[in-house]
Amino acid sequence: MRYRYAAEADAPAMARLFAANHHDALTEAQRAAQGFVQGTFGVGALRGMARDGELLVADAGQGRVAGLLALSVARDMGDPPAAVLGLLRAQDVLLWRGRPLSGVPWLLYGPVVVDAGFRGHGVARGLFARALGAAAGRAELLVAFIEAGNAPSWKVHVDAFGMVPLGEYAVDGRTYTAVAAPAAPQAPGAGAGAGDAG
Repeated sequence: MRYRYAAEADAPAMARLFAANHHDALTEAQRAAQGFVQGTFGVGALRGMARDGELLVADAGQGRVAGLLALSVARDMGDPPAAVLGLLRAQDVLLWRGRPLSGVPWLLYGPVVVDAGFRGHGVARGLFARALGAAAGRAELLVAFIEAGNAPSWKVHVDAFGMVPLGEYAVDGRTYTAVAAPAAPQAPGAGAGAGDAG
């Protein structure tokens, strides 16, 4: 598996992957078992995010995207979803090691989605490791939000990857927990360019 920055040509495959794993495309049982993604990510938006270096992919070869992860500056998003706006508004009360999140340079981690055929093979972990390295020199933290009831996402990001809960916030009657992980320290002379990882 090759972990790299997404190219604009990956946009159709990424859009299909998002659509297949969207909250509204899954039954309640599927959401409980595998988790889900939210938001609207069409081909055009994904092309733009790829062009801006905001997407990482797990490349399985032959044009197959096994997984993807968005990594962006939340405050620079043109039209952020409600959950991201809520996270931005809650920055003063969400604490990282005693400091308000508003005083810490951070990147928004997610959404992350893995193709059903590749689950259980370390793809999410590979994307997470790549994101930590890609954030080095750009931010101190990666910050994600997990909606209440998305137990699979909690199990992966908090229980398995060790992301630290920062606190809860609510938007439109829905509750989210912000979680964070420190960016990987950058080795001398290392850059965050595309390449193989994990």
